[in-house]
Amino acid sequence: MKFVQAFDLMQFVDTIISFTAAFIFGAMIGAERQYRQRTAGLRTNVLVALGAAAFVDLAQRIAGTTEAVRVISYVVSGIGFLGAGVIMKEGMNVRGLNTAATLWCSAAVGACTGTDMLAEGALLTVFVLVGNTLLHPLAHWIDRAPLDDKSAEAIFEVKLLTTADALPSVRDMLVERLEAAKYPVGDVETVDRAGHTVEITATLVSSSVEAKEIDAVAADLEKIDDVLYVTWDSSTKD
Repeated sequence: MKFVQAFDLMQFVDTIISFTAAFIFGAMIGAERQYRQRTAGLRTNVLVALGAAAFVDLAQRIAGTTEAVRVISYVVSGIGFLGAGVIMKEGMNVRGLNTAATLWCSAAVGACTGTDMLAEGALLTVFVLVGNTLLHPLAHWIDRAPLDDKSAEAIFEVKLLTTADALPSVRDMLVERLEAAKYPVGDVETVDRAGHTVEITATLVSSSVEAKEIDAVAADLEKIDDVLYVTWDSSTKD
């Protein structure tokens, strides 16, 4: 009957309090995520906080504070793998970073409650909620602010449409004209389009351009007989 020997009523009550706190704090964080219809919502954040609390509490009861600290480090790395599962890359855009960071914070909340630091867990929960709610309008305002191409780190692409037969020569001309304008090309991609045409996309190495200079290069390229159109755009790196 190892259960009878190992059972300690006071420690059991302490574990109940830790798990309950982790459940409540994780539910508070998850409810906000669920309301915004994010990938990791109410149940996921609760389970992450509860699981972290369980592992840390178990290690502390079996081997003491030193072993609990070691388990916390494993929890951090484990949540990193879980967070990677909610991050999705769509073209140049990356989604799910905030959700992954929230899961990381939920695990930290669980670790706090697992070590009986309930006040610290509650404080961290408040900060997470503030970060995901009150900072949301500020982030939206910054996103809508006009992008200054000279100061912002961005990826610039020059796109050109030509015929499939003229692809090799036009691609070489595109690279030569851009490099002559002091805008070296980092990568060139081609995509087949309808009507036996090909779109060439040249990604510039520079993270800052002069719009007038790129416009001049585009206008020069459009004079070539086999070039159907030329355009360029920019997108942020992060």
